[in-house]
Amino acid sequence: MSNTYANKQVLLASRPVGMPTEQNFEFKDIPVEPVQSGQVVVRTHYLSVDPYMRGRMSDAKSYITPFALNEVIAGGIVGEVVESKDDSLSVGDKVIGMLGWQLYNTVDAKLVRKIDDSIAPISAYLSVLGLTGLTAYFGLLDIGQPQEGEAVVVSGAAGSVGMLVGQIAKIKGARVVGIAGSDEKCNYLTKELGFDAALNYKTTKDLRTSLEQACPQGVDVYFDNVGGSISDAVMSLLNDHARIPLCGAISSYNSTDGDVGPRIQSKLIKTRSRIQGFVLSDYAARQGEGLQQLGTWLSEGKLKYEETIVDGFENVIDAFLQLFQGTNLGKMLVRVHKA
Repeated sequence: MSNTYANKQVLLASRPVGMPTEQNFEFKDIPVEPVQSGQVVVRTHYLSVDPYMRGRMSDAKSYITPFALNEVIAGGIVGEVVESKDDSLSVGDKVIGMLGWQLYNTVDAKLVRKIDDSIAPISAYLSVLGLTGLTAYFGLLDIGQPQEGEAVVVSGAAGSVGMLVGQIAKIKGARVVGIAGSDEKCNYLTKELGFDAALNYKTTKDLRTSLEQACPQGVDVYFDNVGGSISDAVMSLLNDHARIPLCGAISSYNSTDGDVGPRIQSKLIKTRSRIQGFVLSDYAARQGEGLQQLGTWLSEGKLKYEETIVDGFENVIDAFLQLFQGTNLGKMLVRVHKA
């Protein structure tokens, strides 16, 4: 039965130098692998594109294995079981997993997790109830540890992680300042999500001065999603014992010249600040805790989330490249199959 489906996948054809282009990828028609005992066939409904994937397209040593050339790219996918030879999953079940960028994936049932589409739309399991929600939750609360009345600054604040970080910080009673790349995004952060202030780094002439005005008592927690000159400006305003969860550095992901900026060591020493990089796998054993709390806040109306959806599997590369142009509000997703 599996072979009755038309299948297609995306391969990494070459390693990007600088900004990736469509020429670095290849679409390939493939058969659907026959389902074996203990396996399921999953039809892709939504496919996640994420900035961290750019690092996996290089062959440099990192915390995760690089994508192999001429092999399928993998990422977060939610879909529907269309064939099953495993007692734990039935046809029609909605599931999530780290699967290949394909229309259909034949995988061991243990590699996917059943999700409940009565709690939230299935796409939410790729954002607020998925990797981005958990990244915001653990990065802010475990490393940032915001206290009531403290000032929290979030870069990349209109992205899927950043907007959740700001909302969680507000739940904890902090003053929250977001940094984003358009007036539209800044207005969304303040008017819809309750951020106390938001700055457009593209039009603000002196970001440091504007941040100083937005945080007159200094910065206690800086959730860093971008690195670069934006982070340089924030670092100059750190209070004593500030905490800096280092989540991403998208400003330099496509750089070919190296990333040069102010030396921050003396500032960190003087303020006794802590900067800590992290990846979500650090918290694998606590995933249930995070998902339960995020689900509670979502059901209570304390968290909002946004999605930028690109329709069509053929547009997955364009959606990925848009991440580096800052066009998305919230989570960038590709809708492959409309249920």
